[in-house]
Order: sequence, then C-alpha cells, then structure tokens
Amino acid sequence: MAARIDKTVVSGVFSLDGQDFDVDNNVWLVGDDDEVLVIDAPHRAEPILEAVGGRRVTAIVLTHGHNDHITAAVDLRAATGAPVWFNPADRMLWDVVHPGTAPDEELTEGTTFTVAGTTLTALSTPGHSPGSTCLLAPDLGTVFTGDTLFRGGPGATGRSYSDEPTILDSIRTRLLTLPGDTVVRTGHGEDTTVAAEAGNIS
Repeated sequence: MAARIDKTVVSGVFSLDGQDFDVDNNVWLVGDDDEVLVIDAPHRAEPILEAVGGRRVTAIVLTHGHNDHITAAVDLRAATGAPVWFNPADRMLWDVVHPGTAPDEELTEGTTFTVAGTTLTALSTPGHSPGSTCLLAPDLGTVFTGDTLFRGGPGATGRSYSDEPTILDSIRTRLLTLPGDTVVRTGHGEDTTVAAEAGNIS
C-alpha cells in the first residue's frame, strides 16, 4: 500500500509577549496502515495518538520551535517511543517549553526520512524562526511548510526570533523553485500550491 497523508487539527493556545491566543494547528501524518511519521506535535498528545490509531510511529518531526508546534512532543514521544527530530537552531525556543529535556535527533538540511516506501527530505527555511524546516515529499507531490508558507503568503514574522527578509528569501529560493503543482500543506489553515503562492510573495 502506498503512503498516504492524513491530517488532524488540534486546538489550543500559543503565547506571544505574555498573551495567549486561541489557535488551530495542523498535524500531518505520512504513512500507511502499519507505520507513520508525525509532523508537528501541538498542544495535546491525545488527539494525535487517536489519529495515529495504534500504528508504529517512526519519527516525530517538528517544523520549528514555537510553543504551539512542540508542546505535545515530549508526551507523544513517551507514548510512542519515537524519536523527536528538531532543528538545533531553535533550541532556545524548545528550552522554554521543555526545560530539563532534549530532542533526540538533529533536523538539518538534507535530513531524510523513509516511511511506507516514501522519502521526505528536510529543507532549511529560516525566517519564521531560525530553525524553521520544511519537509519535501516529491513522490506525494507535497511539501509540508510548517509556518513558513501559507495560503495567501509567507508566515508571520512577529514571533520570537523571526525575520521578514530571511523568510522571503527562504520562500523564493527553497519553495517557489519547486514544481508549481506541488501541494503546500501548512501548519495552520488550508492547503495551497506553489504556483498559487508565487504571486503572493513580494
């Protein structure tokens, strides 16, 4: 059976400058009936585990370190035994949420994952945060962009350690160079395509 992509939406809060905001986060699961890779671990582990449905989790891959994407990572690791992959450039953000513990593996440019016969490759796309990382799955015609690229344009740059010129450069050089029909699966909201977003990047 070929790999498939499942999505579950987990609701919670993110914190910015001492304020909490309600937010819905997309969790992406790539795999088959036996094994699955989980992209991002927001808010609570329980709905993610429900979406996993007893499958073996091969990896928990975090697109960046803002709290609304990593809060459940440690609990999800404990429940599944899967390693947490995380870009060390965002370690200062991890340490705010999970002091006293650490990710298991370093997520860097070119890191590859194979699940259900499908390969995903990490693309370094700093800007929303220094360690923001996308995952490209060419066999599935998809890139998982976390908070780097959304329907309607780039991710917000008002978060901790974010930088607008850097995120725009990342999008132009790493994402808009992909085939136009590549589906962009985002950290929040609806899917889009590379071609649809090309006109939204100034």
